Amino acid sequence: MENAAIRLERLQKSLTGQSDVCSSGGPVRDFPESFRNGFRNFGIGLIVCTQGEFRFSLASGAYTAAAGETVFIPEDTPFRITGQSEDMEVSILIYKVQPIKDILGNLVYSVHLYSRMSPDLPCVWKTGDEEDIITYMTLIGTDTPSDDNLFAVYERKLLLLSLTYRLCAIFQRKYLSGQTANVRQTEIFLRLIQFIDRYYTSQRGVEFYADKLCLSPKYLSSVSKAVCGYTVQELVFKAIVRRSMSLLDSTNKTVLEISEELNFPNPSSFGTFFRKQTGLSPQKYRERKK
Repeated sequence: MENAAIRLERLQKSLTGQSDVCSSGGPVRDFPESFRNGFRNFGIGLIVCTQGEFRFSLASGAYTAAAGETVFIPEDTPFRITGQSEDMEVSILIYKVQPIKDILGNLVYSVHLYSRMSPDLPCVWKTGDEEDIITYMTLIGTDTPSDDNLFAVYERKLLLLSLTYRLCAIFQRKYLSGQTANVRQTEIFLRLIQFIDRYYTSQRGVEFYADKLCLSPKYLSSVSKAVCGYTVQELVFKAIVRRSMSLLDSTNKTVLEISEELNFPNPSSFGTFFRKQTGLSPQKYRERKK
């Protein structure tokens, strides 16, 4: 593993440039300068404390994190380190969801949902997954792979995807243990996006998903709109568009083959749908990088 001071320096450079992934690449004994001067988080933020303790402010609150605890920093929230013990050791990761949105699917909405839960969840707690989270941080490392190194690029994407799934599971265990109406709506929404990810290529109507959840279509639509700002059909359409883009970008399948895979009656109807959602025809979208 590289020297901790070098990794800390790289982390500071990544934070200054608001890189897609800002990682300490494993344990370090200090914080980057940005954290001491005041930092507004621009992604999913994690700090795992493995030794000693540190103090920080988050939004308008003051907190302490000790060994064996994880700090969750919500997106777009002010954060600042205010003190630390001499023996402190932490691992740090800030990453954006956008670069892995294409493979994350509708789960991206639950990630953003969780990242804004600071009024409902404590920002510091022992998850029981600290060792695994640190392992992810170490594997993700501090270096950004070059675009022409496709294996390294996709390896990092998959590591981030896997970590994101783990974080969602952690939040779900913690958050859904409550009994409030808001928790009930969140639980319904999470089940909804799981069903959408499973059936979106063949089922596009709210009635199907409402029946799966034993709810009325009207109530399910109101829950979806309240939780993420989108209707059920909009979520389904977004899933179709993401899959379409992925197939157009990463395969040589024809528009006919893609339209059949996504259960459109013909390429023309698929083209009309895709153009309405993105502003481009499937062919124009595929040619845009050229």
